[in-house]
Formats: sequence, C-alpha cells, structure tokens
Amino acid sequence: EAPPTGHLSPVCLCAHSIQVCLCAHSIQVCLCAQVPIGLPNRTTRLFLNKNLLTSLAADAFSSLFLLDELDLSHNQLSSLEDGCFHGLDSLTFLDLSYNRLSTLELPVLGGLQIEANLTHNPWHCDCRMQMSMPQLDLDPTSLAEVVCATSDLPNLGAVGIPLVVLTEDWDLCLSVRRTTDVVTLVTMFLWLFMLICYLAYYVRQNQAVTRRNLEYLKLLESKNPYKPKKTTS
Repeated sequence: EAPPTGHLSPVCLCAHSIQVCLCAHSIQVCLCAQVPIGLPNRTTRLFLNKNLLTSLAADAFSSLFLLDELDLSHNQLSSLEDGCFHGLDSLTFLDLSYNRLSTLELPVLGGLQIEANLTHNPWHCDCRMQMSMPQLDLDPTSLAEVVCATSDLPNLGAVGIPLVVLTEDWDLCLSVRRTTDVVTLVTMFLWLFMLICYLAYYVRQNQAVTRRNLEYLKLLESKNPYKPKKTTS
C-alpha cells in the first residue's frame, strides 16, 4: 500500500485517495485511549492496532458505513459494549487479537458475518460462551481460534483447547460430558459386575441344590425295601 499522504488530526493519518486511515503506534506516536473522532466516513480500512484502547463504546464506528477492514489488535481491550460494531454492514475482516478479551458476547458480535482474528486473548470458557458460540455468524475458522485460557471446569485440563472442541464433549452449563460420561461408564460397569456375580451365585446355588436332591434320591433308592434285587444266573 502507498503510505498515507493526507493529515486528519494529531492522532491519525489518512490517505483520502485510498480511503485508509492509520492510527497505529507503529506509524506515529499515537497511543490512542479511545477511537479517534472525525474519521472520514468513506474510510474502508482502519488500523487502530498497538494503541491503548481498553474498551469500545456503543456506535464507536457507526459513521464508517463503508469500512471493510478493522484492525484493533495489540490493544488492551477487556470489554466491548453492546452495539460497538453497529453500522459496519460492509465489514469483512476484524482483528481483535492480542487483547484482554475473556468472553464473546452475542449483542456485540451478533449479526457480523465476517472473518475475525480472535487469537491471543484470555478466553474464559463457560456456559455463557457455550451458548453464544452457535448463534454467532462469524466464519467457522474464526471461532475455532477461540482457545480456552480458563474454564469453569478447572480440573478438566481445558487450557489450550479450542472452545469448539471442548464443547463437543462437554456441556459447560451442566458440567457434564455430552458423550459417554465417565460416571455413567463406572455405574454401568458396577451394575454389570453385580449382575454377573448374582448370576454366578444363582447358578452355583442351583447346582448345589440339584446335587443334594440327586444324592437324596439315591439314598432313598438304596433304602427302598421293595426294590427288586438283582439276580445272577
């Protein structure tokens, strides 16, 4: 890209010919703590990476209706207000990597049919995240990049596991497995073991009773006075 030539304000450089605005620390000492005001509404690409943004207010970019790419990486974003991306109907790529985001809120990202870079955030995988994920229209590869830093199941070893993989096996709202539960397996094994033991005991008891009955019948037969005696010729 050609370097920006136009000068908008002390915090941003904009090239009006290509509708690109650079408000990054790598371009000049900007260190924006909030989204700059007065950006041209014909801006198609906005770079706010490597600044000091900690949150985004509602309608922060509502006037940039032609915005196609928004780079918010390498900031300190920990909260995004509902509707902060409202009006970005032309947006196709959003970079939120290297921030401090821990949850995906449906009112924030809902309705955005875009590709997003969500890597390198301390995502907390819980029931709320599990419920939000299926309702987001983000590109599937973007959601696959949501890797758990913490979880409501601390003993699960979920750290470093993508949320979409984790929720295939676990229901984070019930804290139980979706597939065969370990507890269910153990319970089934115990019931099966008890059934086998009972059947073995039942068969053994029947064999013992049958054996005693046969011995008793043989005893009665040997003591029968009317039993015909064998004759030898």
